[in-house]
Amino acid sequence: MVASLERYRSIVVLTGAGMSADSGVATFRGPDGLWEGHRVEDVATPEAFRRDPALVHAFYDARRAKLDNVEPNAGHHALARLDAQWPGDLLIVTQNVDDLHERAGARRLLHMHGELKRGWCTACDRRFPWSGPMGEPAVCPGCGQTGQVRPDIVWFGEMPYEMERIDEALMTADLFVSIGTSGAVYPAAGFVQTARYRGARCLEINLEPSQGSIFFHETRLGRASELVPAWVAELLT
Repeated sequence: MVASLERYRSIVVLTGAGMSADSGVATFRGPDGLWEGHRVEDVATPEAFRRDPALVHAFYDARRAKLDNVEPNAGHHALARLDAQWPGDLLIVTQNVDDLHERAGARRLLHMHGELKRGWCTACDRRFPWSGPMGEPAVCPGCGQTGQVRPDIVWFGEMPYEMERIDEALMTADLFVSIGTSGAVYPAAGFVQTARYRGARCLEINLEPSQGSIFFHETRLGRASELVPAWVAELLT
């Protein structure tokens, strides 16, 4: 690890849908442009929630329930190992709203798009853990309001969480690694450019080259559950 530490003091890892795909979690959009059978506009925008909260709640309740049937894969466990053993700075930024990184043991972790197992009360602005169905009758554990709780998910048209913290990490990173992302959704798609401009080495691990593949110094193609453990072992050796 001495050689790795001499080269890289600070690492930022970005994970996307391809990270959890090997666990059986559906990727963001299928080839038909639908997200688990729904148009994104119908289930993943503030306007959709105002228009049909029952549909949006049913969609996220179903996704939350599915988490009970999936487990972290070898890629998640490898990043948890990196988190536990890397003595330098590390920030794992995930676009995923599942809890597989946490269940694998990762701690230096940030959910930029929110979490399925958290709720947000729009009445008192409190965020809190949530398990099971939410639905329109959900009651805020803080203010007691009914019908004001929504999934703590960043929808299209909303600002991702903790962008300032992410930018600070990217500005000081020596190594930026993107895993299982399409490179199509901003602002995450621009992280590689920020990191590279500041002098970081940039590695992409994906099933196929992303839309921003040209900005990476190296691209490794294959399944995250296979390539991420190999990369982590290489870094920690």
